[in-house]
Amino acid sequence: MPNQNHFISEASPHCPADLLERARSGTVPRVAIARAGAPLPMQAAFEATQAGIMIPIFVGEAADIQAEADKLQWDISEFKVVDTVGEAEAGITAATLCGNGDADVLMKGQLHTDVFMKSALNREAGLRIGAKFVHLFSMTHPKGGTPIVISDAAVNVSPDLETRQDATRSVVKLLKALGVERPKVAFLSATEVAIPAVPSSVEGADLAKWARDNVEGADFAGPLALDLILSEKSRDIKGMQDDPVAGQADGIIVPDIVSGNTLFKAMVYMTGACSGGLVVGGKVPILLTSRADSAAARMASVALASVWSNAK
Repeated sequence: MPNQNHFISEASPHCPADLLERARSGTVPRVAIARAGAPLPMQAAFEATQAGIMIPIFVGEAADIQAEADKLQWDISEFKVVDTVGEAEAGITAATLCGNGDADVLMKGQLHTDVFMKSALNREAGLRIGAKFVHLFSMTHPKGGTPIVISDAAVNVSPDLETRQDATRSVVKLLKALGVERPKVAFLSATEVAIPAVPSSVEGADLAKWARDNVEGADFAGPLALDLILSEKSRDIKGMQDDPVAGQADGIIVPDIVSGNTLFKAMVYMTGACSGGLVVGGKVPILLTSRADSAAARMASVALASVWSNAK
């Protein structure tokens, strides 16, 4: 009998070449790396710098940063190193560099996520501009093609309608920056009909109406279940051929972190998709790197931040 491991894809994710090309086409961003002196952030910075999509600013214990650079045989003498002690000081220092305009992207290094995000949200750092912070994942299939952008799979647990409105604007902006002329965005639920017993379906209908009235240059539909978001066959069977989004969505706004996180991980582990992620809504894009990220995902995230920072 098959077991659950048969659902896991053996495809290796790779950072899309067209994403890297798009990232190189604009101004190369200065990336402040909070507590950079550890193997994973230094490796990510090295690869992204070699790829021409990052100018690193190293924040953290200077001796540790230099030691990790030496392991990579990387001469970092041309780059700025800001010597700090501990997680909290590194976090607030890196965030303030971005708030002051001395860096264009904030990247998490070797520090806990709560400490890092507390620094980013600190009003004195200067990153808050009035919008909600939301996390976006750009998911690319191993065979290529147009990415699907998902929000929010990592930051907001139960985003209210205002947060999802900001997420909608951000998803449209990112998709346009990625070359999608008229993005198609769906609001996820478990049904395509608004049913009071399923709150996300009612909210999906409300959000779709709001988006059609307030966000230009994109098409919206909701509520839609996942089959109607992704499958043209399901769209045709259910007689929704006239819907401009059904079966061909470029963006998905999820109702909560569980559905978003599950959807993103299903794509990664079951299809081999490459996930590039960033937090938007602040003065600069924020990279939440993870130990579980593949090298391709880390590269895609930096490239995505570069694309966002150059977007109009």
